[in-house]
Amino acid sequence: MIVIPVKEGENIDRALKKFKRKFEKTGVVKELRARQVFTKPSVERRKEIIKAAYIQKLQDASQEI
Repeated sequence: MIVIPVKEGENIDRALKKFKRKFEKTGVVKELRARQVFTKPSVERRKEIIKAAYIQKLQDASQEI
């Protein structure tokens, strides 16, 4: 359960923004969308490898500068 402490006199929009940020960090919506469609383990593994290669390329580029 997400708890958002609201201070006295704090704007409700600010509290709602905090709630949305915390909710997004939990990853509930992302997991829900991923569960709607079955993806084969080989496809998931391939995506992870491509993502890791992309991240490695970015890190290598930043270290060269």
